[in-house]
Amino acid sequence: MKHKQAILASYKRIAPYIHKTPVLSSLGINDICETNLFFKCENFQKMGAFKMRGATNAILQLTKDQRSRGVVTHSSGNFAQALSLAAKSLGVTAYIVMPENAPQVKKDAVLGYHGKITICKATLEAREATSAQIAKETGATFVHPSNDIDVIYGNATAGLKFLQEKPNLNMVIAPVGGGGLLAGTALATHYFGNNCVAIGGEPSAVDDAYRSLQSGKIEVNTNTNTIADGLRTNLGDINFPILQKYVDKIICVDEASILEAMKLIYERLKIVVEPSSAVALAVVLRNKKHFENKQVGILLSGGNVDLQKLPY
Repeated sequence: MKHKQAILASYKRIAPYIHKTPVLSSLGINDICETNLFFKCENFQKMGAFKMRGATNAILQLTKDQRSRGVVTHSSGNFAQALSLAAKSLGVTAYIVMPENAPQVKKDAVLGYHGKITICKATLEAREATSAQIAKETGATFVHPSNDIDVIYGNATAGLKFLQEKPNLNMVIAPVGGGGLLAGTALATHYFGNNCVAIGGEPSAVDDAYRSLQSGKIEVNTNTNTIADGLRTNLGDINFPILQKYVDKIICVDEASILEAMKLIYERLKIVVEPSSAVALAVVLRNKKHFENKQVGILLSGGNVDLQKLPY
């Protein structure tokens, strides 16, 4: 019950600082997929992704003294923006380590939220070493984008609110990259669902989470060649045991399916999502029999698209 109480407390804590995001549906998409789909639109969250929830929760869990020294993370994308905005909202300094190949649009967004950027080489080792150095010099607390229990509990509030609005869901599908959203979603379905399971959607090109559940140990990818750029990261030692215990399965989808799903969301729901979000719908499109006549929740993780690089 520890997880259940922690998720409820996290929602109460972060509610004043986040948006209440809508749940949408489309009869046209239901007909195509031959099932009943509901879309939790975290693309409408502050800074455009679910990560605002976890970042805000992590900062609010710090002591006054810790907050006075700031927070630090390494991220090339949404968590960099989330921690920067959450920190700005709470009067905390955010130090953001970004790889040299991070898109300028992401750097500009972080700067817009008053994040202090340090550029490093585009390797995990460089990101971790630079973050550690900043933490040592400033006394800032390191907040991991996905492998931090307070981040996971914050992320779980998306699933909690989804299930409060749609209590009869049979399953909730969430994309999996670093594992922070799927871990939170799995805890939410377990503690707040009515016989509801969590399913992960993952690009076949970066199927480390799928392989990790098969082998029982954290696997990594040798390449990161997927349009779903938010899902290129690996699982961590905090979220992996949660996935092992509470996730029903992870289903992999190819790049063509991700593009098809993304196009369908744009055309039928009339909303902007990033490719990583479309992975969850792609799972249903490619496995219609598995989801036939079910009540299926799709967690749309974010909508931060580089409009110069739309895949159409």
